[in-house]
Amino acid sequence: MRPRRRHSWVLPAVLTATVLLAYVGAATHVYRTGPGAEPSAPPSSTVSSTSPATPTTSPEADPSDPADDEAIFTIGAAGDVLPHDAPIETARTDDGYDFTPMLEATRAWSSGADLALCNMEVPLALPGEEPSGYPLFGAPGELPGTLAELGWDGCSTGTNHSLDRGLDNLTHTLDVFDEAGLGHAGTARSRGEADTPQLYRLERAGQQITVAQVGGTYGTNGLPIPADAPWAVTLLDAEALIAQARTAREAGADLVVATLHWGEEYQHSPNADQRSLAAALAESGQVDLVIGTHPHVPQPFALLDGGPDGSGMWVAYSLGNFISNQDDDCCVPQTATGLFLTATVVKRADGPARVTGMEWSPMTVDREGGQHVYPLRSLTSGAEPDGLTLSPSELSSRLDGVQEVMAESTGATFPERHDPPAATGPEPEVVPRS
Repeated sequence: MRPRRRHSWVLPAVLTATVLLAYVGAATHVYRTGPGAEPSAPPSSTVSSTSPATPTTSPEADPSDPADDEAIFTIGAAGDVLPHDAPIETARTDDGYDFTPMLEATRAWSSGADLALCNMEVPLALPGEEPSGYPLFGAPGELPGTLAELGWDGCSTGTNHSLDRGLDNLTHTLDVFDEAGLGHAGTARSRGEADTPQLYRLERAGQQITVAQVGGTYGTNGLPIPADAPWAVTLLDAEALIAQARTAREAGADLVVATLHWGEEYQHSPNADQRSLAAALAESGQVDLVIGTHPHVPQPFALLDGGPDGSGMWVAYSLGNFISNQDDDCCVPQTATGLFLTATVVKRADGPARVTGMEWSPMTVDREGGQHVYPLRSLTSGAEPDGLTLSPSELSSRLDGVQEVMAESTGATFPERHDPPAATGPEPEVVPRS
């Protein structure tokens, strides 16, 4: 059972997709920290954005006028949970580590999504080991519990850092995720687990809807996958991902989400490998939604031809960073920002579940202000939480940078969303993989 709490929910029969949760957030404590990575500089621009009150949907499935038997819910996702040394030290307490203060301002988003998925970039340190950041990461064991308490339901765990501390830490990480009630995809403790997609079951509008999560990573930074555990980390392979997605559907999954660790760090556009793999998954008709991580900067969204029944496959090429110690002092400016994705899903009682739209919301880290992560729009709209060290010009520049990237999105309209989603029912059931 999961040790967490979400806010109360409203019955779907009276909830429309225009019900939005008001943002409440502030954080305290100021800490001074140093930078934590590398590379070059991106372009700058000014691009205007709009903020519709409702998610983007197809004409056939408009959640503003739901049928009695129509289930509507949201999938939320954020980028890399990448605790460098500075965030780890900031989270240190007298008796452990507490990451809640740095993420409190984002709680309404993670708890408001009906199914919330993050990317756990790093393994956990074993009990008795000292946590560490770059280059061989090992996060404090308290972090998964914090994510669960903030409303996250699961994370991708297959990344280039999965084996930073070896197989024992990889296994321990999944054990702690299970204890926290969090789902996981991309790493495994056995061959059977590696072949098993992560399932989440939601009860909406009298229906039980099953969402499957599959995923993996482009590599492990040259660290060898153990010869006696070749299934420990799932490496990206179109045929294998398609086979797992097909198996999930045959087992009853209504929707398949692929969480993929891919691309090139600090690049604002998807590379050829990302586009090729996405096209193969779309052509297969087995995957509904792709959530990308690893570049540490936002990349555009796309709606590709193909997908289930030819209805299209939705892609977020990279959601950028969530927790990190990166900004323009060490890296390209957009490393200080990430995206919160809100995908709307509609399922009629007599039809399939389909993603009908995706929105993006910029998040940003105040590295010098206690490593706190904030919804960027709340800050540019005048919110001044205690301890904020970011100037209005810095905030405006960060928003401009995200808007420039998202203006390159293709295949559909992907509006910016200013307010967090509101849960439409009880928390999902996280089905254990093993």
